[in-house]
Amino acid sequence: MPCSLCAADAPLSFFAVTGGPTGAGCDICAICEEQIEGELDPNQMRGLATAMWSEDPATQVLAARLLQRLSDENWARDLADQLWLDDEMRAWVAAESVPHRDANGTVLKSGDSVVLIKDLPVKGAGFTAKRGTAVRNISLVADVPEHIEGRVEGQRIVILTQYVKRK
Repeated sequence: MPCSLCAADAPLSFFAVTGGPTGAGCDICAICEEQIEGELDPNQMRGLATAMWSEDPATQVLAARLLQRLSDENWARDLADQLWLDDEMRAWVAAESVPHRDANGTVLKSGDSVVLIKDLPVKGAGFTAKRGTAVRNISLVADVPEHIEGRVEGQRIVILTQYVKRK
């Protein structure tokens, strides 16, 4: 089965398309996933001309979001103008969640390990989480891209992403 976005015959992984039905997503290649999470290469994303007409709603929504990010490119603006979505799909496109990013701008994922870059007093627990402390197997706080959760000194705490870097 080819990548939903670029049609490459490569190993695929499931990519969740947030903001819509639970579990919605599409199968994409590692190159497209890397592009989505970082800087988009307009030449790599030329496959959106086909992906935007997919029968899979999640693929259409992802293609629409990527075309919006590529709005500096004339071809992407033209494709975005051609794309027709009903009101429900437009709301899903607009509901794109902002990714959780560490102090360096690296995208954080659930299960990552991070290191504290500042001493943080933990309210209600009576201790300070020291700079350099590793926090393993973090979880992301839904709808709040500035917050992650992790276990420090046996306590489950909420940590601001601006005070961590991905390990």
